[in-house]
Amino acid sequence: MKIGFYLRLALLTLGVVTLSGCGSIISRTVPGAGHGNQYYPGVQWDLRDTPWRYLTVIDVPLSMVVDTFMLPFDMRHGPYE
Repeated sequence: MKIGFYLRLALLTLGVVTLSGCGSIISRTVPGAGHGNQYYPGVQWDLRDTPWRYLTVIDVPLSMVVDTFMLPFDMRHGPYE
């Protein structure tokens, strides 16, 4: 019984880690996805106006954490275009 619990917990953790910062990664790596945003481009990517906005809003807290860690790099890099 405990093995099933730990397996579910491991799969949930793997899913969260895999999906965390997705907007942050997309906005920095896909050309044109940053839309010229220099600060917190991942959060702005998650909140863009698309049919998927209700699903991507789940990623906002995780993107905010990743974007905060990337803030020193973003200050030197300039807008993502």
